[in-house]
Amino acid sequence: MLNIPIVTRNLLIINVLVFFASYVFGVIGIDFDNLFGLFYIGSSNFGVWQFFTSMFMHGNIMHIATNMFMLWMFGSVIEHVWGSRKFLFYYIICGIGGGILQELAWYCMPFVMDTITVTRNGVSIDIPSVIYIQQTMAIGASGAVVGLLLAFGMLFPNERMFIIPIPVPIKAKWLVTGMIAIEIFSSFSPGSDIAHVVHVGGALTGFLLIMYWKRHPYSGFGNMGMHKGHQFFDRMKDSWEKHTGKVGTDGNNNSWGTSSQHNSTTQNSDWDYNAQKHREQEEIDRILDKIRKSGYDSLSKSEKQKLFDSSKK
Repeated sequence: MLNIPIVTRNLLIINVLVFFASYVFGVIGIDFDNLFGLFYIGSSNFGVWQFFTSMFMHGNIMHIATNMFMLWMFGSVIEHVWGSRKFLFYYIICGIGGGILQELAWYCMPFVMDTITVTRNGVSIDIPSVIYIQQTMAIGASGAVVGLLLAFGMLFPNERMFIIPIPVPIKAKWLVTGMIAIEIFSSFSPGSDIAHVVHVGGALTGFLLIMYWKRHPYSGFGNMGMHKGHQFFDRMKDSWEKHTGKVGTDGNNNSWGTSSQHNSTTQNSDWDYNAQKHREQEEIDRILDKIRKSGYDSLSKSEKQKLFDSSKK
């Protein structure tokens, strides 16, 4: 837990604390869902704060376990790449974006269909859509978490992932594309216990935000930090190889034979190269930030030369 980045760690803790608090306060008659879950904007239960608070509410153990697992898995990587402030901003905006799209879907629902079929305790019931949207509530971190999954797919499209029970690895870009397609299709079937529209809204918000940052790399949180992301995976790979890569033998079952020494030299060389590239990129980022704040003429002669040399690589 101590190795999880600070914002991801705190988000995990807050979600778990709120989940247990909702049960504790429910015993004394305080319904967290009615207070903090997201209701239709025309409902008497609606409050504008619910766009934010609904992200920390969950319906059951499976709901929170799934979301927190994805938050840990993808959030840790994205926060390492972007940094804490940018990561938190993205997470919150994706969650709010999911809620806004859900509100829009609720508003349009009575114009599209007269009744909604819902299943409760194995029994299907047709409810007038105008009544359905007044009684329905959306809770969960899913919008923000799906935004993180989309960010991972866009930042590392060719990273391979294993999805149980599929026995072969799938590239992140295909996983994200397939998941979003399923969510879009499912959102046209209202009445389920899963807020598919929120998922689509979180992914759409994340996509628009990332595309904006790509087009405006030096405004606000614009720096996508790609070199940090690749170095993050390089460090993971190096750490793994240092623990498992001692495979060379010399005929006397000596695990530190010539092959192992060669691997160690190669790893050290790769590490030095990555560290050098990291320092160079940080220097270029600093120079570009200086241009954005003070203009090109504020650069020293050496800074201008470094920028010129970098443009030729």
